[in-house]
Amino acid sequence: MGTYIEVEPNVRLYVEDLGQGHPVVFLHGWPASQRMFETQSVLLPKNGYRYIGIDFRGFGKSDSPWESYDYDRMADDVKAVVDKLGLSSFTLLGFSMGGAIAVRYMSRHRQHGVERLVLAGAAAPRFTQSESFPYGTPPEKVDEMIDDTYRDRPAMISDFGAKFTLKKPSPSFEAYMSMLCLEATAHGTIRAMESLRDEDLRHDLSNISVPTSIFQGVKDEICPFELAEETKARIHGSTMIRFEESGHAMLYDEPALFNESLLDLLRAGSGAAAAGRVL
Repeated sequence: MGTYIEVEPNVRLYVEDLGQGHPVVFLHGWPASQRMFETQSVLLPKNGYRYIGIDFRGFGKSDSPWESYDYDRMADDVKAVVDKLGLSSFTLLGFSMGGAIAVRYMSRHRQHGVERLVLAGAAAPRFTQSESFPYGTPPEKVDEMIDDTYRDRPAMISDFGAKFTLKKPSPSFEAYMSMLCLEATAHGTIRAMESLRDEDLRHDLSNISVPTSIFQGVKDEICPFELAEETKARIHGSTMIRFEESGHAMLYDEPALFNESLLDLLRAGSGAAAAGRVL
């Protein structure tokens, strides 16, 4: 069921909470919403797990204040949801920008309540290149996307979507994803992209000590494979699952592998009683 949780005065986040069992908190990518995990919202409850999807501020059904889209504030929003729901031992899965927020949450809030971390195509350690970090997107390209958002946001989303998956999606899927992305507000889309451009997580990663799995599309053009390698090197004991035939969104390019890998991790980590997986 869906609910709204106040994370600061006059700012509420929409949270989808389905099923029972070990909780798995999903953090979506830019500029979508928790509805991008639609398949997992059905799959996990069928297999005895609790799906919790959060719409970040400015995205999906959540409120969209004018300010405060930095990683610290968005990580604080996640903690407010975790505390309101009384979660004490859960799996945290962050995709793309959601992966970046998950990393900041782990560092800023001392891994509060997290039993296992899954980073999928995460925008970490940095989304953009810098003088000391040669990987990722040139910051000028992000500036161009911000300009395109002012000029023609639907066209910007369409252009971004062309790099989202390796496989050519159906027109219906393209329309669905565009719809999800256009549910975000224009200023939320821009402010979050500014944070993606400017934030740096290199010092956060070493603070992560829970079991961490990195899901990465080998042919990712948005958060290239080098980012995952750098992230893995900075999180002690982390493991990587390579999606050889995937671009950025491995959950759409190789859905069976994504879902099987996630369920395997959950079964290994939570001691679920279910006898088998239902796919």
